[in-house]
Amino acid sequence: MSINIFVIAGPTASGKSAKALELARKHNGVIINCDSLQIYDGLHILTAHPSKEEQEEIPHLLYGALHPNEVCSAGNWREIVEPIITRTIENGQTPIICGGTGLYIKALMEGLSPMPDIPDEVRDRVVAKYESIGADAFYAELMTRDPIMADRFHANHKARIIRAMEVLEATGKSLAEWQELPRAAPPSHWNFELHKVLPEREILYDRCNRRFEWMLEHGALDEVIAFDKRLTSGEVNEGVPLCKALGFKELRAYLNNEMTLQDAITKAQTITRNYAKRQMTWLRNQL
Repeated sequence: MSINIFVIAGPTASGKSAKALELARKHNGVIINCDSLQIYDGLHILTAHPSKEEQEEIPHLLYGALHPNEVCSAGNWREIVEPIITRTIENGQTPIICGGTGLYIKALMEGLSPMPDIPDEVRDRVVAKYESIGADAFYAELMTRDPIMADRFHANHKARIIRAMEVLEATGKSLAEWQELPRAAPPSHWNFELHKVLPEREILYDRCNRRFEWMLEHGALDEVIAFDKRLTSGEVNEGVPLCKALGFKELRAYLNNEMTLQDAITKAQTITRNYAKRQMTWLRNQL
């Protein structure tokens, strides 16, 4: 028997959460996070977690589920989420996948080629080398050793070139070879019903601006102060994915007296709009 699984995809500030709640109320749903930053604990306001009231009304899973130091790739997320979807179905509820991380959505709906586990010591060694020799020299070495993967990236694509190098170091094979292996498909009886939430550009940009102001009014600055303390104390590693949360860098710069609050707000809003535009383009073309 075919099982319906709703997938709600859209850029930041598009209204995905409202759409997910609407469907959850109609279909006895459980909302399952598909956002690469909302999965982490630490910046709930800045990464727009559902409100306490929303989470009390409808079950929400995989929000704030991981410590900021943990690594979560599309493959990791897929391994986590598939058993959750299965349990939700077994409980007689409807899975509603909600988020803007397109690679996670593709990994779930289309499957992924098997990827090797990278030992921590290999990952640490590769990252240390990157930090030691710098982006250009690191990229040049990748180009020499794995020109296929290097051609796909730029020296500034830090996470991607580190990933390509660590796979090469751990397995002796190019990431390109692993990606060509047959994909592990989702269960055949899962029927994905995709809903793309794509507002008009001007409406989306206005929502981006207003939402960042709302975040500030509801404690985002205090949240950044608390997270900054975790970084400076060493509890959280500098450069973890949450450090890329929209507005975090700018608010941190304000706290360090490197820019005014208004400049931080303006820059964060601009970056948010640009990010939303890129998400819109990706979702239109790739899903």
